[in-house]
Amino acid sequence: MAVKIDKKIKGYSVITPDDKAREAAASATVAATANAAPADNIVHMHERIERPDVLIGSTYKIKSPLVEHAFYVTINDIVLNQDTAHELRRPFEIFINSKSMEHFQWIVALTRIMSAVFRKGGDVTFIVDEMKAVFDPKGGYFKAGGVYMPSLVAELGYIVEEHMKSIGLLHDPEMSAHQRALIAEKRKQFEEHAKKNAEEAVVAETAEVVEAGEEASADNGSFPSAATMCHKCSTKALVVMDGCQTCLNCGYSKCN
Repeated sequence: MAVKIDKKIKGYSVITPDDKAREAAASATVAATANAAPADNIVHMHERIERPDVLIGSTYKIKSPLVEHAFYVTINDIVLNQDTAHELRRPFEIFINSKSMEHFQWIVALTRIMSAVFRKGGDVTFIVDEMKAVFDPKGGYFKAGGVYMPSLVAELGYIVEEHMKSIGLLHDPEMSAHQRALIAEKRKQFEEHAKKNAEEAVVAETAEVVEAGEEASADNGSFPSAATMCHKCSTKALVVMDGCQTCLNCGYSKCN
């Protein structure tokens, strides 16, 4: 069949059987990718996802000495890719309720901003560090167990962090067996030291110690009354042992 050429020929190439084979292989690869795409379609959190009629949520209570009434924090989650191998649970919105009306304006603003960040998607864990870094100019307070809270907003950040850990969005670095053994050894040494020097006034004030070998995370106010706050874990569990400050909660020591 004759073909009429209307344009000037600028170049040419000869198609070989190998070229045809490569084109066929490329077409097969594209077709296979297109067929496999729907099966691997994973839905991630983004702002265009509509809110379902029902969400799964958890409510947390905050009782701070800075306010007269308690705060109740509710965080609702959305389940993505439900009933699949890629099922994800992500925070979708947050509500804070309290009788303390003097904080009403900033609470409403904070909950709306946080909910917008949650719905935006991506890595939303940064909000935890930002909230925990807020310090009250009038000073913070200690929670039960001796954990220092620099502000009410910081405690909200700790609650959001705990919720993210419960749904698998954040993970605690696991303490190695060596670290657990070191903490148990330090606590045992401190207990023995306190018993030997019970007649001294300073040691008498620090004689209340927990049994050796218990997990540090299970302690709630069981550290010596004379212990000071550890800047690493924010717990009042820092005691002086052999002239060196040692934390009975996380094992931190200035001499190590």
